Amino acid sequence: MRMLVLGAGLQGSACAYDLLQDKEVEQVRLADVKISHLPDFLAPYSGERLIPTPLDVRDTEAVKGLMRECDAVMSAIPYYFNFEMARLAVEAGVHFTDLGGNTEIVNQQKTLDAEARRKNITVVPDTGLAPGMVNILAEHGIRQLDTVRTVRIYVGGLPQEPQPPLNYQIVYSLEGVLDYYTTLSWVLRNGKRTQVRALSELEPVKFGDGVGTLEAFHTAGGLSTMAFRYEGKIPEMEYKTLRYPGHAERMEAIRDLGLLDLEPVEVKGMKVIPREAFMAIVGPRLTKPEGKDLVALRVVVSGTKGGKPKTHSFELIDRYDETHHVSAMMRTTGYSLSITGMMQVRGYVKPAGVHTPDECMPPERYIAELGKRGIRIVASS
Repeated sequence: MRMLVLGAGLQGSACAYDLLQDKEVEQVRLADVKISHLPDFLAPYSGERLIPTPLDVRDTEAVKGLMRECDAVMSAIPYYFNFEMARLAVEAGVHFTDLGGNTEIVNQQKTLDAEARRKNITVVPDTGLAPGMVNILAEHGIRQLDTVRTVRIYVGGLPQEPQPPLNYQIVYSLEGVLDYYTTLSWVLRNGKRTQVRALSELEPVKFGDGVGTLEAFHTAGGLSTMAFRYEGKIPEMEYKTLRYPGHAERMEAIRDLGLLDLEPVEVKGMKVIPREAFMAIVGPRLTKPEGKDLVALRVVVSGTKGGKPKTHSFELIDRYDETHHVSAMMRTTGYSLSITGMMQVRGYVKPAGVHTPDECMPPERYIAELGKRGIRIVASS
């Protein structure tokens, strides 16, 4: 297998690392506009198998040229590039998967379905942790029931040692986090698709293994297209982000004060975009190079089986990899991306076309692959 990873940030580097653990992967090209510094855990692989490659993804011809030399493309660049990257991959005739997170862009990618089927390739957007892993688990629970009443998804990336005032550290793109905090979230209520305000409807969620009680609140993107697929079929479905108590209230105040707005304001004769200023100021303070993180996840699907009430639950608590210095968010997100890419090449992702992971990923095989990496999903019913 010859693989192309777009983006050499946290998730792209983790994706490349995981690909390199598979002996059938002959070569990984890790491409980014700046590729001068890679994480220490990739250093032993630089050479014939790992090729750091300078690439501006806005250079269409250069992107297509690299895509034609590989079997699959895994995109870990900002979500707003995903439609164009998927389009180019379909044109090049190679499998494509991305971390997604924006449902409108996923719907755009769906327009590539006929051409992807004609090329006999798969395009799988939204294949990180959330969306991604949680959707595969939710679908796994749905398929094991005769009727489904509720689907509730909770997931969060958290510092192991929270520090005020936000009790949060950057575990992936801050830009992506703020997008989720400011975009309406799709849910199903009484079987009808509706939107709710981000950071709303707080509820406590208790976890064991030393995590304790977290707060859960609505954020955008986590359900991917599931609210559209199951409208009129499942009464209640929602996705909530997990944080330490107090985070949502503080972020809601920041948002409502306009500090996350995208419309420029004039400051002493200069035009300033509030969100960009916020990220520039807060980003360095929330970046903790020595900070160790954890990921907490719970998916609960309730309904009936054989005429009797039945609930399937899936839970995960994953922590920073002390041996390889890979964060829990990188493991659960970047490895999910690499697993999807390898399963595409090996023909496990079916049928050809454009599908979200809940529509096409075989859950048992996917869960087994996570387990091989020490990412253990605990199922109960």
